[in-house]
Amino acid sequence: MAYRVRGVLLPEERDSELWIDDDGLLSAEPLPGARTLADRGWVVPGLVDAHCHVGLGPDGGVELDEAQVQAEADRDAGTLLIRDCGSPLDTRPLRDRTDLPEIIRAGRHLSRPKRYIPGLGPELDDPGLLADAVVEQAKAGDGWVKLVGDWIDRGIGDLAPLWPDDVLVDAIAAAHAHGARVTAHVFGSDAIPGLLAAGIDCIEHGCGLSDDMIDDMVAHGTALVPTLINIENFPAIADRAVKYPDFAAHLRRLHKAAVPAVGRAIEAGVAVYAGSDAGGGIAHGRIVDEIVALHAAGMPAADALGAASWAARDWLGRPGLRAGAPASLIVYAADPRADLGTLHAPELIVLRGRPVQ
Repeated sequence: MAYRVRGVLLPEERDSELWIDDDGLLSAEPLPGARTLADRGWVVPGLVDAHCHVGLGPDGGVELDEAQVQAEADRDAGTLLIRDCGSPLDTRPLRDRTDLPEIIRAGRHLSRPKRYIPGLGPELDDPGLLADAVVEQAKAGDGWVKLVGDWIDRGIGDLAPLWPDDVLVDAIAAAHAHGARVTAHVFGSDAIPGLLAAGIDCIEHGCGLSDDMIDDMVAHGTALVPTLINIENFPAIADRAVKYPDFAAHLRRLHKAAVPAVGRAIEAGVAVYAGSDAGGGIAHGRIVDEIVALHAAGMPAADALGAASWAARDWLGRPGLRAGAPASLIVYAADPRADLGTLHAPELIVLRGRPVQ
């Protein structure tokens, strides 16, 4: 069935009439007999969660049926495109489900033994094997590879980098040679210079960013996905880390530093995108909370929305609302830039050309 949607299109701010053909694609021409889904409102390209873990739950990996439930929760909150930032589950069977968000997979986390959450991905005894492991994950993913950049080192009782700088250079070059971008989980500061010097494409979390690091990110075009709503869990994690008081104290410092660091990154011009870190300690379907958190950290409301919509789609190489593109959009009763809370109450969600019931 063909559909028609009319409203104010963002970010262009123009009154528009969108036509959706029988294949779920946006048509450049009016379609006679199309059913009207919305005749007024504010139309936004489907939301993007740029750091999400479909296939990961509070107790580790989940089965495919639970991963489907997670994806449905994200979809119902308006997330129609997910960058799955590392998952222990092969979610490729969900890729053909047109009723679920599109998932851009980053393969599995790459870490070292006892230097990350067990069972999430390959643990390399020899860091020199990283380049080969990166190539394997690049082939298994959809254009992204996920490294664990820092985690608690039990020998010193605190956060520390996992990889030597020269190993990172070779590994990131190998990923790029295979057409994949690389991102890294980094809570603290020590791992970031080596990652940036090696040509990393994105930093996840980045609580310990200094002004010099931010300047380097701008110069290198490195993106930041800060996952602010997950960083709110740091004090509770620190309270449980009684065996590692230095680590606990470090987490508390990073918790206090995170929002100011993100604010400085935004002001400096780092490309910042919205990611909820759903899976594990964060429930799925909370991307709007992350948009609100980015705004609170200093990002203008329109930019915070773009960081989870049109700007994020462009960064991930997915089209917005143009002729020939899949029609994935949301209609709101009021301008969500005036009140980001409006994003919690979509009037209409259309995923790949079909209204979500």
